[in-house]
Amino acid sequence: MELGVDYVDIELKVADKFMSFISGHKPEKCKLIVSSHNYEYTPSCEEITNLVARIQAVGADIVKVATTAKDIVDVSRMFQVMVHCQVPMIGLVMSERGLMSRVLAPKFGGYLTFGILNATKTSASGQPTVEDLLDIYNIKCIGPDTKVLGLIANPVKQSKSPILHNKCLQSIGYNAVYLPLLGDNLASFLETYSSPDFSGFSCSLPFKVDAVQCCDEHDPVAKSIGAINTIIRRPDGKLVGYNTDYIGAISAIEDGIGGPGSKDAASSPLAGRLIVVVGAGGAGKAIAYGAKEKGARVVIANRTYEKAVSLANAIGGQALRLEDLETFRPEEGMILANATSLGMYPNIDGTPIPKKALGFYDVVFDAVYAPKVTRLLREAS
Repeated sequence: MELGVDYVDIELKVADKFMSFISGHKPEKCKLIVSSHNYEYTPSCEEITNLVARIQAVGADIVKVATTAKDIVDVSRMFQVMVHCQVPMIGLVMSERGLMSRVLAPKFGGYLTFGILNATKTSASGQPTVEDLLDIYNIKCIGPDTKVLGLIANPVKQSKSPILHNKCLQSIGYNAVYLPLLGDNLASFLETYSSPDFSGFSCSLPFKVDAVQCCDEHDPVAKSIGAINTIIRRPDGKLVGYNTDYIGAISAIEDGIGGPGSKDAASSPLAGRLIVVVGAGGAGKAIAYGAKEKGARVVIANRTYEKAVSLANAIGGQALRLEDLETFRPEEGMILANATSLGMYPNIDGTPIPKKALGFYDVVFDAVYAPKVTRLLREAS
């Protein structure tokens, strides 16, 4: 305080002693932040509200409450308290699941938020860097009317989607922010964050199939595939599911074969080709569906053989046990598409097929994009 700082942050546990110590000597311009940290969980709204009152009662100029998210839905309780709080409040939820409490602080009335200068030197889990807050999330433009979009997945840290989507939103001047959302239960997440302001989500592993049951309506492609990668919340609150995975994947595979894609299956370079799709989850279903639509002959290989059989039957393809990929070679010039998470960061040593079997394929596609060059692609090259 003698150095003329604008803020002093002290813990609630020592606030009474601190107040007695500085009695009558606090500079007018220095604001006192009194903090409470819960490193185990996020209490109920009532408990947080009572805690705010306790902190205010000791003479705080600004109330700070930091809790810990065990589930991303825990953050909603902090938002509820913040938006109704009548005193200046900093409300933060620690851990990766609590990241959006830090980015969305301006939307819900937070007095300020925290960012770190160096990504390797965090003082609490889930802290973004100042650079990311400013450059990726454009936090200075976030306010009460900002729409919330995001990628819900588990894991989600490796995704580049926030970088891409936020730049696109900024370029068109749309008042929205796109967040990485580490979730554990899709239905619970969508039910908890049901406000129209939470207006759309990308959906990735492991929620693409679960999303079908969570949506009120589905576009024809998503319904046929049985998996969703995009959820839109309409103004009436209804959730509509779409699947665009197959478009990007199939276009990339067609480019890899050496010919442009076409809506006409007969003129697609995939027509008549044999493609082995590894994985029977949401991404696998999308690629298998898209390949079949382009006239390819589709083989599904999966760790759980029954799921491979189910998907193969649904699209009129063939099922294969994952371990049989090592010797599967019915013809030359096959195409391989990995639609599993094998090889995804941080487990970058994973691969769905032995290196010696990759010689059976002319084209290898990997849906994993973090790292950019996976072990599968490296060994295939």
